[in-house]
Amino acid sequence: MQPELTAELSTIGQRSSFRRTWAYVWKQRTLYLMLLLPLAWYAIFRYLPLYGLVIAFKDFNPLDGILGSPWADPWYKHFRTFFSSPVFGQLLANTIIISTLKIIFGTVPPLVLALLLNECRAAWFRRIIQTLSYMPHFLSWVIIYGILLALLSQTSGLINRWIVEAGGRPIPFLTSPSYFRQIVVLSDVWQNLGWGAIIYLAAISGIDPTLYDAGRVDGAGRLALIRHVTLPGVRNVFILLLLLRIGYILDAGFEQIYILYNPQVYRVADILDTWVFRTGLEQQNYSLAAAVGLFKSLIGMAMVLMANRLAKRWEGSIW
Repeated sequence: MQPELTAELSTIGQRSSFRRTWAYVWKQRTLYLMLLLPLAWYAIFRYLPLYGLVIAFKDFNPLDGILGSPWADPWYKHFRTFFSSPVFGQLLANTIIISTLKIIFGTVPPLVLALLLNECRAAWFRRIIQTLSYMPHFLSWVIIYGILLALLSQTSGLINRWIVEAGGRPIPFLTSPSYFRQIVVLSDVWQNLGWGAIIYLAAISGIDPTLYDAGRVDGAGRLALIRHVTLPGVRNVFILLLLLRIGYILDAGFEQIYILYNPQVYRVADILDTWVFRTGLEQQNYSLAAAVGLFKSLIGMAMVLMANRLAKRWEGSIW
């Protein structure tokens, strides 16, 4: 009788737990309904396309479809094509260098701007600076390229005009391998500076105000409060954003570089995505494009796992 009684009590407990869970879900039904749209977006655009990764192991033909296309022989055929490409090392190096520079120079400036805005006591001035700083985030790279062209063009750019008027020679900023990476990184920082600051401002607003009051009572000034209260309060957000950016280490910004680069700077500007677009999609080699995409995803996942393990030492990991 003891096993039967135990099983019956377990069943009753499960039913009771299910009822409590359902009652809680029904009480918060509005919030769960709001989640349906983002969950549907992730399901359609993130998880459903995972089925297409099988293309990387097939000789894909659009007319035959994924199921009708024959399997590649050998199965790693397209990976071998990619890894044996004479420009593979250069592509990988360019991608990692540009991504790393964006992470280094694009992570700290938004935090600094958020700290400055948080310390600004003139509300009207803070609103103006915040608005002007995050407006570039809504500009497409085509528009930003037009702005860069107006400033940096060798023949008619504003900066080169100043250089010529000062007695110097015009500099080919946009077509010189010596300047291209700097322009890519600085334009990316400029576009995302204000938008990133919004995240840190939200984190700062969540810090307990009593911590600041306690610091002032102890005689702490603004710099001391920033060091001992604000920065520890946003540390987890900083680490989280850094981990997310590390996961996209092989995404150096296809749209930006595709619009800004030209054959004269291929040596320092050609990245994995632009090469795949030229050799994979323009030549309709979809299997090669899928193989490179899978390679990038696996590297990104490995980088996130490694960075997350390291971040656990500072109690800022994602999981």
